Amino acid sequence: MFSDLQASEKRVYSQNGEDGVIEALFAELGTTNKYYVEFGSGGGDECNTAWLREQGWTGLLMDGMGDSHQRRNDVRQEFITAENINDLFRKYGVPGQYDLLSIDIDGNDFWVWRQIEARARVVVIEYNAFIPPNERRTVVYDPHLVFQRTDYFGASLLALKELGQHKGYTLVYCERTGVNAFFVANEALPADFEPLAFEEIYRIPNYAGQGWRFPRETSRTMVDPFLP
Repeated sequence: MFSDLQASEKRVYSQNGEDGVIEALFAELGTTNKYYVEFGSGGGDECNTAWLREQGWTGLLMDGMGDSHQRRNDVRQEFITAENINDLFRKYGVPGQYDLLSIDIDGNDFWVWRQIEARARVVVIEYNAFIPPNERRTVVYDPHLVFQRTDYFGASLLALKELGQHKGYTLVYCERTGVNAFFVANEALPADFEPLAFEEIYRIPNYAGQGWRFPRETSRTMVDPFLP
């Protein structure tokens, strides 16, 4: 199961191959309410849920700019923090259980996902592929953090994998540009599912498929989020 996710990658409206991976995952898992939540979605045109909307899905888009390019689904202007995320879900009537969560805020992604109470069956979250796969690291939590286009952002894949395990999720894939990681809720997986080895899932940063990288941050240091 999920053995052909790399072959399934395709870009319709997503930044990379996420559209095809999401499509392949739900083809295997099935859907329930076809509801999504995506934040850090920009104007809603290049994002992970625009293709789903064309297939009849509904849901919530949020972004700090709130500049909506989608007539059929407005992007709500909200600056996401670990403190406000559950209140925002209640504000917009997000179901307690739903199909897809997509997180892309280029900063506190780990800390925000850790706080989310409502349960998605599939989670797509950006990871920081600049951090070696054997290191647990994330940005120091700062509710006012804004991405400065350096390698100081998000969290390492290992940190997200272990957070997923705490929340009852299994890491199943990373797309080939080393940007997005895909998790599936354990209760949605078939009983005989066997994930690939972590080392096989991790991808190095290959942004835009051209090997692009962000400059190194020298003034701030990441931390292990599981240490006191």
